[in-house]
Amino acid sequence: MCLGVPGRIVSIDGVVATVDFWGVRRAVRLELVDEPVQPGDYVLNHVGFAIRRIPEEDIQGTLDLYESLLHGEGDLMAADVRSELAATPEQGPDA
Repeated sequence: MCLGVPGRIVSIDGVVATVDFWGVRRAVRLELVDEPVQPGDYVLNHVGFAIRRIPEEDIQGTLDLYESLLHGEGDLMAADVRSELAATPEQGPDA
């Protein structure tokens, strides 16, 4: 099973956003996201692509769920979340 990972958009340059995932910034492509986004919005990321904008009313619950997943040592879902972040390109030095 593959999970998307929520993150907050920091900036946008064309079709690439800099997204913050718990203090780690990654480049995320925006071509697949389901609606327009802007800095401050949260998106669900899957292997470097934003696949949907997270509605404002769902953000805290989503973050709480993933926070609990990230702290589940030995848990397969926690490992999947970590591998999802690892598969997203690191942000370059100029971003």
